[in-house]
Amino acid sequence: MKTFRGKVVVITGGASGLGREFASVAAREGMRLVLADVQGDALQRAADELKAQGASVIAQLCDVRRSEQVQALADAAIAEFGAVHLVFNNAGVGSGGLIWENTEADWEWVMGVNLWGVIHGVRIFTRLMLESAKSDASFEGHIVNTASMAGLLNAPAMGVYNVSKHAVVSLSETLYQDLQLVGAPIGASVLCPYFVPTGISQSHRNRPEDVRMTQGPTASQLAAQAMTDKAVSSGKVSAQDVAEMTFKAIAYGDFYIYSHPGALAGVQERMQHIVAGTNPGDPYAATPHVREALRARIISEK
Repeated sequence: MKTFRGKVVVITGGASGLGREFASVAAREGMRLVLADVQGDALQRAADELKAQGASVIAQLCDVRRSEQVQALADAAIAEFGAVHLVFNNAGVGSGGLIWENTEADWEWVMGVNLWGVIHGVRIFTRLMLESAKSDASFEGHIVNTASMAGLLNAPAMGVYNVSKHAVVSLSETLYQDLQLVGAPIGASVLCPYFVPTGISQSHRNRPEDVRMTQGPTASQLAAQAMTDKAVSSGKVSAQDVAEMTFKAIAYGDFYIYSHPGALAGVQERMQHIVAGTNPGDPYAATPHVREALRARIISEK
């Protein structure tokens, strides 16, 4: 996708974090914006700020777990702007703890947002974009799915999140291949950020009532929360940095987008274990103090 000006972008999770920064870059590039989020006050604030800067924006509450709400988002975009060219399936939440301690509600919430939100976005918006391409020979589009380095690695005490993000990587790679297979004028990318200072470590603030925690957090969940809070807050690559590199990747047609390329050493090691058929390696081999700190937290909380 070479041209952004005048095109229409849809951003889920658009009220804060990476989504808000995607919106800022899109507005600067002269795009027309459709923002979606579950947090109404933050969503309205983001829309008002962008409008004050001269951007054309509509905002809509949307729980991406619900296919009918994602469809309503697409309908609103078409009603207002007539087409959609760029989609960020970006809404995401985090959850940690030993994998056997995650409740059914934990799985439903994280998989509902992180995976089903992307599934709904891909299913609904890809078909919409393909229809636009049939009537417009110059149409060009792109879909960016936000995964994580957790979609390429498997750190302990992050099981639900890891599973959701691995699935997004697989979905995105398949989307890319399917679009190539039919020669569609639509590109695809998967964004795999590492620890970037956003509000994702506090995503439980927006946890819906239907998947609420019915019991207190376990020792491992408290330990994982503390470790994640520290890692996220100390990140040196900002959400703005990630947004800038993402738009450059879209323009170049790059599929894999990494905020921290240095973290790929761990991915390479994992792949080597897979190919060799050896047992998974220690993700903390280079930083044993992190493993010991996590273990100590879990034990001390019990």
